[in-house]
Amino acid sequence: MIAIYQTLDLILGVVYMIMIIHIIMSWLINFQVLNLHQPIVGQIWMGLNKLLEPIYRPIRRYMPDTHPLDLAPLVAFIAVIALRSFILPAIFLG
Repeated sequence: MIAIYQTLDLILGVVYMIMIIHIIMSWLINFQVLNLHQPIVGQIWMGLNKLLEPIYRPIRRYMPDTHPLDLAPLVAFIAVIALRSFILPAIFLG
């Protein structure tokens, strides 16, 4: 059981870090610190979007439309934190 817990915790930790990078990068793009016309920035941005879109898409289906502000990353981020901090330890260690 501990091996399953550690594997799931590792996966959620990687997802957590990717989401942090995506959120910070979106801020930097919106404040025009980063430019999507730069090849490396555009490639990283597209790669992160392709990785995270399967997580965000189901959340967007149930969220109200707040068009200029996308709340799906925030909800997904909170869900990852809750899974990693409360739910997994309660299931596997508690």
